[in-house]
Amino acid sequence: MAKYMLTFAYTPEAWASMIKNPSDRAAAARGAVESIGGRMESMYFMFGERDGILIYDAPDADAAAAASIAVGSTGAFRSIDTRELIEPERLVGLLGKAGEALISYRPPGS
Repeated sequence: MAKYMLTFAYTPEAWASMIKNPSDRAAAARGAVESIGGRMESMYFMFGERDGILIYDAPDADAAAAASIAVGSTGAFRSIDTRELIEPERLVGLLGKAGEALISYRPPGS
């Protein structure tokens, strides 16, 4: 499984609803991740432009995209950003592939 990071920011209406009726948002996130065959690693709330971060494993990019689309469709978020995380040990192989691609690539104007 691949590892993903999802950052999110709630709408003001979602915050008002949660204040009025507090609930375990981590349980809701865990349920969404498990519904696509994934596993939630951690979830944190934070200050700043984003309200929280979710780290999870998903079977593939399609599953991660489906989860992002599903939670985004609820209208509770003003922004959602999903990124695949790359383990440090994968970087050497990726750099090798980048070098191979660079051999045949020609920048504009060259």
